[in-house]
Amino acid sequence: MTTVSLALAWNPIDWPLTHGPIPYAVLAAGWGSLLLLALSTRGRTWWRRRLPAALLVAATLSLLLDVVVDGWWHPFPEGTPRYVTWWIAVALLGLSLVGFRMPGAVGRRRLLAAGAGALVLLMASSQVNRGFGQYPTGRVMLAPWLSKTQDLTTEMAATTVGSTLDKVLEEVWQAPPGLPEKGTVSTVPIPGTKSGFTARDAYVYLPPAYQADPRPLLPVVVMLSGQPGIPGDWVLSGQINEALDAFAAQHNGLAPIVVMPDQLGSTWNNTLCLDSNIANVQTYLAQDVPDWVHANLQTAKGRQSWVIGGASMGGTCALQLAVNAPEVYGALLDMSGQEEPTLGTREQTVKEAFGGDESKFNAVDPMQVMARKHFPDTAAAIVVGRSDSEFRPQQEKIFKAVKAAGMKAKFDLMPGDHGWVIFRPGIVDQLPWLARQTGLIR
Repeated sequence: MTTVSLALAWNPIDWPLTHGPIPYAVLAAGWGSLLLLALSTRGRTWWRRRLPAALLVAATLSLLLDVVVDGWWHPFPEGTPRYVTWWIAVALLGLSLVGFRMPGAVGRRRLLAAGAGALVLLMASSQVNRGFGQYPTGRVMLAPWLSKTQDLTTEMAATTVGSTLDKVLEEVWQAPPGLPEKGTVSTVPIPGTKSGFTARDAYVYLPPAYQADPRPLLPVVVMLSGQPGIPGDWVLSGQINEALDAFAAQHNGLAPIVVMPDQLGSTWNNTLCLDSNIANVQTYLAQDVPDWVHANLQTAKGRQSWVIGGASMGGTCALQLAVNAPEVYGALLDMSGQEEPTLGTREQTVKEAFGGDESKFNAVDPMQVMARKHFPDTAAAIVVGRSDSEFRPQQEKIFKAVKAAGMKAKFDLMPGDHGWVIFRPGIVDQLPWLARQTGLIR
């Protein structure tokens, strides 16, 4: 739907925020406001003292923030993207200019300076959003408040239908009358019974066909968020439920069951998805999550019906689980992942996760595991942004490694860099592949 048609429909929360006139209007208003804050005065004090001081404060704060975030806190193992650092610096410059304009300003001038500063902040936020694609529309931005979840269907159907040796599930199951048009999204706790891992509530998508009787035995896709992240990212930002509903509408209500568990424990935590001194997350994802699914849902059986997938750090996790728990997962979807689990550097990772014992890291590092073992019964989809200078080289290396390890692999490039601009359309593109790998469709 175009911006013009959206405007004519007069539904502002569905207007696009990452393309079209809105982000460009915000960009123009932001730069105009920054110029207004910097140049709209003839006073000598401003030009000789306050403007240079504002520039110095903004530069100092930007440098300090960079040192604190990437040097000390280090929430992103790969470092903060350069465009994010740039726009934070622009926002800090706007705030600094406002701060140096306020002394001596009264009434309308104060309001004008504050409004201009707000527009600079809005511009910086808009440009970061355009790069990462977190909020393509206002509706997605408001999803945590607008989205409704439903109670999970845990009742077991009396009769079920499964695929056969020579027919996929779509060929043996008939949709009954009155099947719901959309699936359900629920939030549920998945306890770390064996791992001891304390996870936040998972999200679970059940397709329309799951409500039918007889019930089709559907495959399971476990999808992991990036870091920082929350289990609901794939629903709230990725709109995966809408992609699955659209897929189900084309396949008589059939779509994979998608379980979105927590592999982080908290938004900014990096567990590496390993069993280590940090947490036993591999056991959680390879045992606790499947055990919970088997106890609470009716699904297809066997590793060929289970897929592990994710984006960014979640993609790295998917690769790790596929090679370290191949008895559970028969296919993997790695979207913009890294070539190895990391806290920033190999030395730091080995020290914090394994007490400095590099042999323990080598035992589970996916690239080294694939150099030692072959996985001819595992399928892999590797997806990355065409212009992603950070992750594309790593994904290309991973693709060569999974091919060398005997996996049935494919490599797809998406237009764009790193973020939901890749992940959101990427999952739409990969759903048919996932369904074929798991015996759902031909």
